[in-house]
Amino acid sequence: MNYTYGVGENVEVKVNNFARKHQLFHEGATVLVGVSGGPDSMALLHYLAEARTSWKLRLIALSVDHGLRGDQAKEDVDFVEAICKQWNIEFVGTFLDVPSYKKKYGKGTQVSAREMRYHFFGKQMKKFKADYLALGHHGDDQVETMVMRLVRGTNPSSLTGIPIKRDFAGGSIVRPFLCLSKDEIGEYCRLHGINPRIDPSNEEDNYTRNFYRLHIVPLLKKQNPNLMHHMQRLSESMTQDDMFMQMEAEKAMNKSVLFDEKQKKARLSIKMFRGIPLALQRRAFHLILNYLYQSVPADLSYIHEEQFFGLLHSPKPNITVDFPSGLIISKAYEEITFSFENVKPIDFYITLSVPGEAVLPDGSIISASITDCPVDNKGTAFVCELENITLPLIIRSRKQGDRMKIKGMKGRKKLKDIFIDEKIPMELREKWPVVTDAEGEILWLAGLKKGIVNGNEESRKFLQLNYKKKSDM
Repeated sequence: MNYTYGVGENVEVKVNNFARKHQLFHEGATVLVGVSGGPDSMALLHYLAEARTSWKLRLIALSVDHGLRGDQAKEDVDFVEAICKQWNIEFVGTFLDVPSYKKKYGKGTQVSAREMRYHFFGKQMKKFKADYLALGHHGDDQVETMVMRLVRGTNPSSLTGIPIKRDFAGGSIVRPFLCLSKDEIGEYCRLHGINPRIDPSNEEDNYTRNFYRLHIVPLLKKQNPNLMHHMQRLSESMTQDDMFMQMEAEKAMNKSVLFDEKQKKARLSIKMFRGIPLALQRRAFHLILNYLYQSVPADLSYIHEEQFFGLLHSPKPNITVDFPSGLIISKAYEEITFSFENVKPIDFYITLSVPGEAVLPDGSIISASITDCPVDNKGTAFVCELENITLPLIIRSRKQGDRMKIKGMKGRKKLKDIFIDEKIPMELREKWPVVTDAEGEILWLAGLKKGIVNGNEESRKFLQLNYKKKSDM
């Protein structure tokens, strides 16, 4: 269907069709409207006020003074309140101390303002049990967002742009004006006698978005006058494709990645991850980051993605790379671990009574008993003649230069070499339990290698040690 843009009545038809196509509202809904007093939000408030009778909507306008523009910002809120009285619309205004929030959390002005504003919106959604929060973002905002993300980001999902509708605080955020240009909204305001407030900071280019709005997007629109409609169609198409690809990436990720919600860690099976198509590998990688980071750092770039894939395909068995905000990605043989921890495990030294048991720092248990009928359960048990052991037994973390006697070889072998042979990840080596006798002789690298103890065929009493890992409990 074709429309003549720039005429008020056709703008309303256009928004009506857009809202129906994307199911933005339902009859009898409670709709909160974010209103700054500017052209976009005032036009949206007017449009919804005109539509509320046919849709049986309850409208509540929300207006925020961010504490950034002094009396002018307060006057904007007062202006919106006065209009709401005139148009018979419920109103909630608030003051948010963005400068103090910015100082406390060390964030930028725009990020701080957005976080506080959306927190306020969320509280009002729950207070009024609202179905929708309507915001006045328009097609030119969409162009700015997509171009900014294209220039600065690496995640293909960023090309989906500003969502038309998304879940928020028990309801949905909706943006009915994404089908309109800034000029169309201006014409709508003129036609309906709306005299909005103008924020002079919008003409300053010290903020990134304003720079794109004032300098970059106008150049692109000269090359393609229909850029806004082109980008919106691209956004909708990419959103549909992205939803499918995300679902497939989540399926693939769930098969190859284990998450530790408590410690905010992830473990990836290299063999299984490599079996995923490359397009899904990239998406799965970004899904892992989204899961681990509370907010993905702005300085995360394609370089970090390349580092990850370099690590994934490196022939080296042990590699560690540092990501922004303290995230550490470590490869250990056939696993890659994502973690915010880089703390060396605490050394431990525990005396094990015989009989008795000891609980290790990681929650695993080693127990000791005396028996005349030992049961050697391969890796989880150690058995030797009691009379050949000098008590008490000690369980400790490994030391540099540790060596032990191993069946089938002369002399002693370094624990370091045993770990390498058995492909034990670096992060596990420092906390692996080493069992010695009172003289320091290493009897058992618990669950991994047994030392040689001289035997006595006539012995009738045996020492049996059992190792129960925390992960097996």
